[in-house]
Amino acid sequence: MRVAELMPGLVEDLKRLTSIPSVASAGFPAEPLLAAHDFVIDRLRDAGVVAIESLTIEGKTAPVVVAEVAAPPGAPTVLLYTHYDVVPAGDESLWHTPPFEAVEKDGALYGRGTADSKANVMSIIGALKVFGGRPPVGVKVIIEGQEEVGSPFDTYPPSAPELFRADAMIIADVGSVRPGTPTLTVALRGSAQVDVEIRTLAGDKHSGQYGGAAPDARIAMIHLLASLHDAQGDVVVPGLRRTEWTGATYTDEEFRELAEIEPGTATMGTGGLGERIWSGPAVTVIALDAPSTAAPMNAVAAFCRAVLNLRVHPEQDAAEAQAALVRFLSAQRPFGIEAVVTAGETGNGFAATLNGPGYDAATAALRAAWNAEPQTMAGGGSIPLVMALHQAVPAAEMLLFGATDSYANIHAPNERVLLDEFAKAVLAKATFFVEYARRAGGAP
Repeated sequence: MRVAELMPGLVEDLKRLTSIPSVASAGFPAEPLLAAHDFVIDRLRDAGVVAIESLTIEGKTAPVVVAEVAAPPGAPTVLLYTHYDVVPAGDESLWHTPPFEAVEKDGALYGRGTADSKANVMSIIGALKVFGGRPPVGVKVIIEGQEEVGSPFDTYPPSAPELFRADAMIIADVGSVRPGTPTLTVALRGSAQVDVEIRTLAGDKHSGQYGGAAPDARIAMIHLLASLHDAQGDVVVPGLRRTEWTGATYTDEEFRELAEIEPGTATMGTGGLGERIWSGPAVTVIALDAPSTAAPMNAVAAFCRAVLNLRVHPEQDAAEAQAALVRFLSAQRPFGIEAVVTAGETGNGFAATLNGPGYDAATAALRAAWNAEPQTMAGGGSIPLVMALHQAVPAAEMLLFGATDSYANIHAPNERVLLDEFAKAVLAKATFFVEYARRAGGAP
């Protein structure tokens, strides 16, 4: 098989790309980002792609690699997206290997960005290389360099829809539920922010002189936040959508391991795990004003502010869900105290079409590559890019699959990609080109 012949070279290229510390965060040098950008262009040229450009978006440092292969007569066009930037390595003492030296060990390649998302970069390039840069479908490749720090594609696609015009899109920034299980991500929860403020006094007062009668804003806030969940940990806010999840999900043991839940500590909520983390709401306190335990103050708090993150059912409008949370919090009166509740940013979720030629082709490609029945899963986190692309080209089928898996330690120490999963991701994309051409009318 052509993919097997290409894999040694693709692995070496992945090692070289991983060794480039292309961190896009503020305070890091731009030179590695540009080096990674240039490396991607060189590899695309090596794969036989001729039409390659660099797109610079105002206010962004890293240029976007934009490549295109024209469709054969009657064939559909596929857009493939991923990114070449990475998050910082963090505390390097927690790494078993140097984060920006790709180390191959026990069938895996370790290094920052191996899974998120440089293996996906190379899987796209590898799939094109299978056909010498002339696949049986038209191809557009979008590989950006600032996904981790506020992607320009969170908002840019609707302003330039022709650049993204395609019949199907593969978002290669995800992976499988577990190694060996080919997985399509078919839904993403939406997100909304809500700010809550409570003021009870003109200023903090000594707890010995006033505590017990003076209304403590921090205590009131704690009671207000506690009203969001019942005794089992389920969100009780009316108007937030929750449905049963019928696709693949983690076992309880897998989830406890992945979430690093302390022994003896129960998970929150009732019902299926997929329902709790993917097709139901979640409210998290992401900020709370309080003195550090390293510097406690004997004072009744006059003011307290909290910031909440609401995760929303993939098919519920995020603003609608946010309004439900605002109404609920505004109606509460802990100790008769009123809170000021303010709506913040929102981002809608995503639910894929499961009956189009792209979905059928992706299912067939994953089945062939992994020699296993494909599963569907969702993502608890939002990917604004997906919705922006959908707004730009609403008719395109959105397909999310990639080379990583839930155990890849993305954004954490000892990030890794399994080389067998990497090879299967290359094969899946190459097979998708063939299957999609056949199913969408471009090949017999």
